[in-house]
Amino acid sequence: MELQTTIYLVVGFTFAIYIGIAIWARASTTSEFYVAGGGVNPVMNGMATAADWMSAASFISMAGLIAYMGYGGSLFLMGWTGGYVLLACLLAPYLRKFGKFTVPQFIGDRFYSKSASTLAVVCLLVASLTYIIGQMTGVGVAFSRFLGVTNESGIYIGMAIVFAYAVFGGMKGITYTQVAQYIVLILAYIVPAVFISLNLTGNPLPQLGLGSNMVGTDKSLLVTLNSVINELGFGEYTTSIPGSKLNMFLYTLSLMIGTAGLPHVIMRFFTVKTVADARSSAGWALVFIALLYTTAPAVAAMARMNIHTTINPAVVSTGDVFGKDAALVYDDRPDWFKRWEVTGLLKFQDKNGDGRIQYYNDASKDPAFKKKAEDAGWKGNELTINRDIIVLANPEIALLPNWVIALVAAGGLAAALSTAAGLLMAISAAISHDLVKNVFAPNISEKGELLTGKIAMAASIGVAGYLGLNPPGFAAGTVALAFGIAASTLFPAIMMGIFSKKMNKEGAMAGMLAGLIVTLFYVFAHKGLFFIKGTGYLELVGGANGFFGITPEAFGAVGAGVNFLVAFLVDKVTKEPPEHIQQMVENVRVPRGSGVVTGSH
Repeated sequence: MELQTTIYLVVGFTFAIYIGIAIWARASTTSEFYVAGGGVNPVMNGMATAADWMSAASFISMAGLIAYMGYGGSLFLMGWTGGYVLLACLLAPYLRKFGKFTVPQFIGDRFYSKSASTLAVVCLLVASLTYIIGQMTGVGVAFSRFLGVTNESGIYIGMAIVFAYAVFGGMKGITYTQVAQYIVLILAYIVPAVFISLNLTGNPLPQLGLGSNMVGTDKSLLVTLNSVINELGFGEYTTSIPGSKLNMFLYTLSLMIGTAGLPHVIMRFFTVKTVADARSSAGWALVFIALLYTTAPAVAAMARMNIHTTINPAVVSTGDVFGKDAALVYDDRPDWFKRWEVTGLLKFQDKNGDGRIQYYNDASKDPAFKKKAEDAGWKGNELTINRDIIVLANPEIALLPNWVIALVAAGGLAAALSTAAGLLMAISAAISHDLVKNVFAPNISEKGELLTGKIAMAASIGVAGYLGLNPPGFAAGTVALAFGIAASTLFPAIMMGIFSKKMNKEGAMAGMLAGLIVTLFYVFAHKGLFFIKGTGYLELVGGANGFFGITPEAFGAVGAGVNFLVAFLVDKVTKEPPEHIQQMVENVRVPRGSGVVTGSH
């Protein structure tokens, strides 16, 4: 069967399942809309949590960034998985014990202030909207390639699909949809990885294939890859890091504590009946997450290897990458290359007019390499590859069967759509429940609250879609910014709310505000005001990465430090929380039993 037809059939079938589940499980009450009625099986919830948490950044973008960052890309693996463990073990049981189903609710009650709750809503919206930009970017990448449309059209289609099942189904529909999406995305990730690992190393397990010898050689995959990319002027794959060690540490820390502060994952622990079920679903989610995260390094390395051997076959044949006939003739480029060119995410520019594709690091500082490139008649790198296409293009590059390519298409879309829906749920709950019902219209009917939540979802999809058309970076990079915002605002407030009896509302609010302002100031300096290109102000922060070489994606950890510092300083000069609040904190810190999930204060 022709490739495009196979893709249409597989993607169409999976979408029919998602929409069908959303209709079957549509929410009719606020409890079903926000927490799926509170009766989801722990294993099912673990699977849904994994799908919710493994976004377009994890499935589509992460391996692509690791493929080009090498060892430095491990910060995504360490930060995101470490953050999930932190969340599941340290925070979730206590929040579940509290019995409120949103982060702003917890903050509002713990810090005995509707103003604190409102500020938490603002922080949540900024983080979640930034996060969802990354998902819409991933949706656009996947749809554009596999439906043969432009990146912009892909985003519009994705917006419509998300609207269809998230708005109608609520958390109940989203939960069961995400179970189906997890099955699709994990098969789509692992199956091609097994095929490619067998092709390159003869080992069917990608995790072991990463350290195995290349077929027909006595050199391991990583040793060979190091040699290949060094030959082409790139940094060594197994040792390179993004910027300084300080930046890598803060980047990892920012992702870790940002994960622990993300509201759409925390909400997941309220869809089960008891604290014990919450712990169980957290453990199952970690198992399901591990399947992808232990495979990602192998996918990244193998994809990078396949790209270079396709564009410059000499890297594994003659060894003379600078030979006259070494580089691939553009007119002889494979079909996958032509298909991805249509999307605009793969671009060729013949700078020396020889009709061949020179793909190398023209920014290399090595004078010996630069001399070789000049002698070979190379005039600069001629191939631009968007990092977000690496995973999706990998099966095509490796010439795998059409059904595998179609499965990856469905998996990429499932990953992006599942997280987008979860984020929309968090945004909807924050606006309709925490803002409208608890602040502006406490007497609003259940029907009115549901309608408000759905309108908030629809508006968020519109904003996210617009920003997805003009993203501030690659999907994983944009998501990292969202984690940084969550890290600098919500995480400290949650931590202090649980583990400090003496932290008062003034301190918590001042800390959140300080963390939000300082982080956004640094991020917007690099990415533009509200991510609008051309409105940045790098001169005010000492130039690009002007604060000790720290990138904006890593700055969330600094913002969190500012949050804690300001909170404790303000706390020292203002009065203690009331006695009943301190007693409540004591009760929450003993995770026995389970408060019934309520919407009341």
